[in-house]
Amino acid sequence: MVEVREWTRSDTARFLRVPTSDDDKYARGVVALRTGSPAYPGAAVLGVEAAWRAGAGFVRYVGASRVADAVLARRPETVAGPDAGGTRVDVWVIGSGTDPGERSDTETLALREILSGSVTVIIDAGALDLAPGTRAPFLVTPHAREFSRLRERLRVPSSGDDRAEAASQVAAKIGGTVLLKGARTLIADPSGAVIAVEAGTGWLATAGTGDVLAGALGAVTAANPGASLAEAAAAGAWLHGHAARIAAGVLEGAPGHPIVAMDVADALPSAIADVLA
Repeated sequence: MVEVREWTRSDTARFLRVPTSDDDKYARGVVALRTGSPAYPGAAVLGVEAAWRAGAGFVRYVGASRVADAVLARRPETVAGPDAGGTRVDVWVIGSGTDPGERSDTETLALREILSGSVTVIIDAGALDLAPGTRAPFLVTPHAREFSRLRERLRVPSSGDDRAEAASQVAAKIGGTVLLKGARTLIADPSGAVIAVEAGTGWLATAGTGDVLAGALGAVTAANPGASLAEAAAAGAWLHGHAARIAAGVLEGAPGHPIVAMDVADALPSAIADVLA
């Protein structure tokens, strides 16, 4: 039986701070995203939006010109272009809104170069197949079906209904941190330690919220260099869930209402302000 640590609001507060007069945009963290595709440009827009809204000081976007145009239309502060990730980056976010079956050899090579570097990488969705063998510090963010495929690829036997045990085993086998999404999100590091985050709402079960989570994880991780990747991920997941609760109006026992993914991104600043208060 794996021991699971419950993550709290006060735990999250340790990963958030008010910028001081000594901070500049670089001090607040630089997030680069190589996400989205012509088929799913919205994933890139949502991830970039979330990275900005979660407090990143500088956001870069690398992707197809059509997708970059959509990103810039929503967030003109973003530095976008084929070479946008060629300079300072604190954290990469890759894979959201992409299909490995449609990925070109050139794109695969570019992603493998990121994964073989020294910068922390958040690996989502369509890049999860590239995670085994990664040399950079990394976090994979599968939902249940993606996790099942990843476990099969790694030849990790099923642990039945014990999600914590399964996450712990996959983290140990893959040599990186695993964030298994769900109503009870589990974060496991390679040592076998597991953190549980229960801060969200059922209204989060809607398309695109995983893309928002990836961007928020990038921002929180970039703002906390040297911190435990598992703990930074737990803080990002808690913040994402709290933003969803604010957006859906479920605080103080209210039943709430439907939301879309951009509502969650838009509520991230309010969630941060609430924690800091």
